[in-house]
Amino acid sequence: MPSPDLLRLARHLLDLCRTQSLRLATAESCTGGLVAGAITDIAGSSDAFDCGFVTYSNAAKEEMLGVPHEILERHGAVSAETARAMASGAVERSFADIVVSITGIAGPGGGSAEKPVGLVHFACLRKGFGMEHIERRFGPETREAIREGSVAQALELMIAAAQRRP
Repeated sequence: MPSPDLLRLARHLLDLCRTQSLRLATAESCTGGLVAGAITDIAGSSDAFDCGFVTYSNAAKEEMLGVPHEILERHGAVSAETARAMASGAVERSFADIVVSITGIAGPGGGSAEKPVGLVHFACLRKGFGMEHIERRFGPETREAIREGSVAQALELMIAAAQRRP
């Protein structure tokens, strides 16, 4: 069950989307579907939520989202380039108006000096408004704290996208 803070963010996002008839999708790696889970934990979320892609492996990112192999090879799974490609792939493969993607290192292992545990890349795309990328370094936190912080960041990005006006 998502925390009360995450549920508050998800409710706010859904309210914004309902008033504008916007559809949502997620493309998640290190969060393993937790963003989609926070949104769909709210009754009636089908009004705005289209689908979620959980692409934990590189092969899944390529197959399900169309992330080019060259991007993964050159920049790695945890990179701005991969996050952007994940968001682009999700918007092309869904009926969503707003998509968020998340790829990072939740730990406790798997980090390096260049890409430490807690490094997470986000991309949020709203059709007609372009894409935003954010890099967060959650620091030496627990896996649970990194993932929860990532879900909050993703929901906040989607809220900001839903609030944009032409």
